[in-house]
Amino acid sequence: MAQVLEFKLPDLGEGLTEAEIVRWLVQVGDVVAVDQPVVEVETAKAMVEVPCPYGGVVTARFGEEGTELPVGAPLLTVAVGAPEDGPEGSGNVLVGYGTQAPAARRRRVRAGTAAADGQVRRPGTADPALHARVASPAAAPAPVEGPVPVISPLVRKLARDNDVDLRRLTGSGPDGLILRADVENALRTQAARVATVADHAVPTPAGTAGERAAAAPAARAEDGVRIPLKGVRGAVADKLSRSRREIPDATCWVDADATELMRARAAVNATPGAKISVLALLARICTAALARFPELNSTVDTEAREIVRLDRVHLGFAAQTDRGLVVPVVRDAHTRDAESLTAEFARLTEAARAGTLTPGELTGGTFTLNNYGVFGVDGSTPIVNHPEAAMLGVGRIVPKPWVHEGELAVRQVVQLSLTFDHRVCDGGTAGGFLRYVADCVEQPAVLLRTL
Repeated sequence: MAQVLEFKLPDLGEGLTEAEIVRWLVQVGDVVAVDQPVVEVETAKAMVEVPCPYGGVVTARFGEEGTELPVGAPLLTVAVGAPEDGPEGSGNVLVGYGTQAPAARRRRVRAGTAAADGQVRRPGTADPALHARVASPAAAPAPVEGPVPVISPLVRKLARDNDVDLRRLTGSGPDGLILRADVENALRTQAARVATVADHAVPTPAGTAGERAAAAPAARAEDGVRIPLKGVRGAVADKLSRSRREIPDATCWVDADATELMRARAAVNATPGAKISVLALLARICTAALARFPELNSTVDTEAREIVRLDRVHLGFAAQTDRGLVVPVVRDAHTRDAESLTAEFARLTEAARAGTLTPGELTGGTFTLNNYGVFGVDGSTPIVNHPEAAMLGVGRIVPKPWVHEGELAVRQVVQLSLTFDHRVCDGGTAGGFLRYVADCVEQPAVLLRTL
């Protein structure tokens, strides 16, 4: 007789306590192999495919797509071989697995978790019709129509929850890829059409013109699209709000002539070998500046009332994706040269866009570099990425009139802005850091003194 094992949502690390089910990868009745991914979940850190440590037949799933489950809650049950043979498992038990942990209360149970005889069974109870399913697995669900150009499961979910036909959308991404913004635009258009129809269909209310005007806002109060602040967006919102509440920040900025930096990059990239990105050069400048001004590579322990100055630079950089803003972290950036930094930035950016960053790649930063110039803007006042102490913002590099060697000339100019935690240093230190960065941008040879 088969044994039914319960697989719980594991602890995915980094102190996460819950995850949202984005997409089930298996159906009830499917045969799964050991360590086969069975569900895709989104935490506050990243999208993760969760593998099941058991091999057998899926007898139940717990939680609809879109449901948030706490760590330790049942995900699914799997019928494995006869008990005397021992459960078939990988041994690759993730953090939070284990049969001894108390079962957490699940928020919602999928309607399809009943057994074949129509009776809802508790996890661990064998299903009498199990042998029939093992011998003759349930037929695969009917195939959907041809593929649509969508990568992100969250985009699909947003469209599905709001009855948006993705086949009717034209994607604004590369090669027609449908992005979250395309679905949101469709929802706004849909809402506007509904409002227009309502305006023509509803009879003119009685009362004066003033009374009708006063009543109009209340009637439209629910217009628009509501987007839940959860997952990555919710985590970003919480972190930014906490930063504003806890960190007494200040911002200073300076314009710098980046002409020589751009020439140096062009000269390096004209030689055989890997190409160097502007972001990598700026990162190299940041790590050199932090070596001179280590106060800005620190954090504040509010409970101990201490400033913790950090020895290693784990450099975060802002990356915009269709899932929202994320900040991947380059580990030990101070030990890397420009070529290594370029490769790591490229790898992490691609993973961010694909939604495959691990929690470890999104946490542990000590300083953040934000290149908002890619959006075509000159300046900004960055919000410190809590619990870090500072963030350097870089605007676009554009030709501008500039006094160079006593004469007016057209030069490549960039605005640099530094937001810092005023608890870790005073304006003199912050200004010294920013001035050093600007000097390196204007005269890349300054970096040679720190190499």
